[in-house]
Amino acid sequence: MGARVSKRNREKRAARKRARQQRGPTPPRHEFGDRPHGPGCPCGEHDGPPPLPPAEQLARTLLAVARTGDPAEASACASELAGTHFSRDPQAVGAAASMILTRTLGFMWRGGWLPADLWEITRRRADAVVAGLLVDMIAADTTQHAPRTVHERWAAQVRQLDADVWWERDRPHLPQWAQRHRLTVERAVLATITLLAELVTLPRLPQILPPPGSATQRATAAAGVDQKVLSRVRALLAKAESTQFPEEAEALSAKAQELMNRHAFERALLDADEHRPQAATSTRLWLEAPYIEAKSQLVAAIGAANRCRSVFHPDLGFVALIGDPLDLDITELLATSLLVQATRAMVAEGSQTSRTGTSRTRSFRQSFLLAYATRIGERLQEAATTAAEPQADERLLPVLADRSRVVEETFQEMYDRTVAKSVSITNGAGWQAGRAAADRADLNIERTAVSA
Repeated sequence: MGARVSKRNREKRAARKRARQQRGPTPPRHEFGDRPHGPGCPCGEHDGPPPLPPAEQLARTLLAVARTGDPAEASACASELAGTHFSRDPQAVGAAASMILTRTLGFMWRGGWLPADLWEITRRRADAVVAGLLVDMIAADTTQHAPRTVHERWAAQVRQLDADVWWERDRPHLPQWAQRHRLTVERAVLATITLLAELVTLPRLPQILPPPGSATQRATAAAGVDQKVLSRVRALLAKAESTQFPEEAEALSAKAQELMNRHAFERALLDADEHRPQAATSTRLWLEAPYIEAKSQLVAAIGAANRCRSVFHPDLGFVALIGDPLDLDITELLATSLLVQATRAMVAEGSQTSRTGTSRTRSFRQSFLLAYATRIGERLQEAATTAAEPQADERLLPVLADRSRVVEETFQEMYDRTVAKSVSITNGAGWQAGRAAADRADLNIERTAVSA
């Protein structure tokens, strides 16, 4: 362990040294102190290539300090830039912050990240101030591009974040942002460095959507989805989340699953009639701590029942889903609702202790959620079968087979290397309670038809 700590310390010291070198020493000045030596200096001793523009120099400094990951170095840099540099050239400091954040966002987009993804990871790892700065930078980045070159799903995520350009575009954003949020310039610069430090450590992800500026058409995010069906499904799920009776909640969820599957099968038959080629895409569902591994099992079970593949990213906290766009809509709607219901049922079981008084709450809840996921998966598969029976048609099977093939090919293109992970149950009582919570409902569709 000591060797690893020592190595990290050496890496941090080297990064800090690079940051100081990036900033560079203060240029020597003439005796009367009016300006530094440089190209064309009367003394003739310091001619050379022209220096970088001040904003470019400061942008590189901000990035170099962010890469150190050292809070003390970040604070020192923020203090220096907000003091001497800002008093000399406030335009340069503000321009540098926007410049380097915009460049970094472009790098993240090319690395597979989407606006919603960056917001989700930032709000988990930083404070609301830093997350707010990110939203403004996403707005600034999006407005650089013609609307027709921004994919509709991308634009929808930007709208969901309420990312709008509220500041005067002819002046740097950072000072205006600091004033709006009643922050000092130093705090605003520190937020810039903190945001950069979070972004530069993120890994590359599979590309889902073309970055803004490179989309070739404004494809709709949910082509062919019957909004009346989705409205009815949302109403069912809202009732399921609000009721205090587990049996009613699970019956309403099963009804929603059946409605959406029936709609999916009808759409598949329409595809067959129109000889429409199948297509697959991906979305990411972010999970809230704790028990994200167990929650990922619930999402995977719901996805499997709706013909989607899933990959869990434990270090980041989301499940990637790959499937037909409509199947993804179904999975996301159900998963969002059932995660709420599962958490409520789990909390209702209360704290758990062993005979000796030792807390067993964590193992109980982990096992509860795993059992809930397993049983819900079984029930949703049953609901899918029920929905398919009225659609018995010789055209349906080839379409679904073709869709499954396209989903599998897309999955392999995005994730050429995955590891299947098994989960262990450490609390039998939690397993039984979780399975019972998912198994109490009478899923007779006739009973739920009135509620719909």
